[in-house]
Amino acid sequence: MSAAHGDLGDAADRALWSGRFAEEPAELFRAANDSLPVDWRLVAQDIRGSRAWAAALHSVGVLNADELNRILDGLDEILAVTRDHGVRPPIESGAEDVHTWVEWELTARVGDLGKKLHTGRSRNDQVATDLRLWTMETLDDRVREARMAQRALCELARRAGSTAVPSYTHLQRAQPVLFAHWCLAYVEMLDRDTARLEHARSAAAVCPLGSAALAGTTYAIDRERLARELGFDGVSGNSLDAVSDRDFVLDALSASAVCGVHLSRLAEDLIVYASSEFGFVQLGDAVSSGSSLMPQKKNPDSLELLRGKAGRLSGAFANVLITCKALPLAYNKDLQEDKAALFDAMDQLSLLLRLTALTVRHTHLNEDRCNAAARTGYLNATEAADHLVAAGVPFRTAHEQVGAMVREAIGAGVELHELPMDRVRAHAPDAGPCWSDDLSLAASLARRDVVGGTAPKRVAAALGDWEGRLVADGGGGV
Repeated sequence: MSAAHGDLGDAADRALWSGRFAEEPAELFRAANDSLPVDWRLVAQDIRGSRAWAAALHSVGVLNADELNRILDGLDEILAVTRDHGVRPPIESGAEDVHTWVEWELTARVGDLGKKLHTGRSRNDQVATDLRLWTMETLDDRVREARMAQRALCELARRAGSTAVPSYTHLQRAQPVLFAHWCLAYVEMLDRDTARLEHARSAAAVCPLGSAALAGTTYAIDRERLARELGFDGVSGNSLDAVSDRDFVLDALSASAVCGVHLSRLAEDLIVYASSEFGFVQLGDAVSSGSSLMPQKKNPDSLELLRGKAGRLSGAFANVLITCKALPLAYNKDLQEDKAALFDAMDQLSLLLRLTALTVRHTHLNEDRCNAAARTGYLNATEAADHLVAAGVPFRTAHEQVGAMVREAIGAGVELHELPMDRVRAHAPDAGPCWSDDLSLAASLARRDVVGGTAPKRVAAALGDWEGRLVADGGGGV
C-alpha cells in the first residue's frame, strides 16, 4: 500500500457502492466477489481509459482545466506506482477490484476531486473498455508470435531442401512428399490462425465507454473522439449490448483454441517422427529431457507440453461460452469470470507459440532415414496406376492390377519397383518400358506439379513466397 493511499484511513475500507448498505460484506462473499487478484492485469488499461474519460469530462464542462491537469498528474503517479508492483496485485489495500484501487489511489492524491472522475461512467462500461483494450494489445502480440513460429517452420523447410518423407493417412504410409511441404502445411495453418486472431482483435476494437451502466451516459460526450483517442476502430451502437456481451472474448478464445489444435497436431507429428521407430528427426538437447531411471532416454517433452497445454485453450473457450449462455441483459456478475480464462489462455498461447518456434529451430532432420522411408512401403503404387492409365488402362482397372502387384510384392518381400517385369506384366500387360522410371521417388515428387502440390519447383516457389511475406510482416526471435 502506498503512503498516499494510507492517508485515506477508514474511507479506503468502504466499497464504491457502499452507501446503500448498512453492513459490511461478509468475508466469504468478499472471497467470491473481490477480483483484484485477477483484474489487476488491467491496471494500465484502466488508467489509460480514466485519462481519456477525464479529458471527455473536461470537454463537457464537468472538470475545469486545473482539475483535469491535477487528475491527469495523479493518474500518471499511479501508473508509476503500478510499475513498482509489477504483476503482484496490491491485495493488502483491501480494494474490491482494480477500478476501486485506482479511484482510491487517485483520491488519496487529489482529494475529493478524485471522486469526480467517475461522473457519467459505470464500472460496467469501464471494465468492458479496459478488457477490450487489453485484448487488442495481447492479440497483436499473439499475431507476432504466430509469425515467429511460421518463420521457424520456413527455416526448417529451407534446411530440409530436397529431403522426402512418407506422408500418411490413418497413420499408414500413403505417398512421398518433400519434408519442406510438411513444414509449409503448418505455415498455412498458422496463417489462418493469425487471420482468426486478427479478426478477434477487430471485434474487440469497439469502444463501449459512454454506455455507462446500461442506458448510456447523460453527458454529451463525443464518443467517436473518445474512441479514436483510445485507439478503437469505432464505438458501440447499443449501450445494453456494449456492457453485457463478451463475444469479443469468445472470438479471442475460439481463435486461440483452434491455434492450439494446430500446434498440438504439429507436436504429435514431430513426437512420432522423433521416435526410434521412425527416426526422421532428432530434437536438440535444449528442448528435450531425460529419464530419472533410464539413462538412454531422450524425451520430446517440449512437444508433449505443447500437446498437453493446448487442451487448456479449448477449456478456456468452453468455460466462457457456458458462462455467457442464457445471461439476461444487461450486465451480470457472472461476467467477472471471463478474465481468468482469457488471461490464462493468452498466457498459454504465447508460451505455446514461442515454444513451437524454439522447438522447430532445434529440430534436426535425419535425411538418409527420411529418404529411405520415402522409397519404401509401396508409396509409388499410385504412380504405377497412373503409368497404366497413361497407357490407356481405365483407372479402376489399373487400381485393381496394381493392388494385385502389391499383394505379390509383399509376399515376396520386395518393393513394387523391385518386382521383375515379367511379374509386373503378368498383372498388367500394358506396363511400358518406362515403368521403373515412372515409379522412382524423383518422378513421384515431380509429377505433383500443381499449385499446392509437392513437386520440388512448386514447394520452392511456395517457400520463397512465404519467406517474402514473413519478412514483410516483420521480424522476431525466440
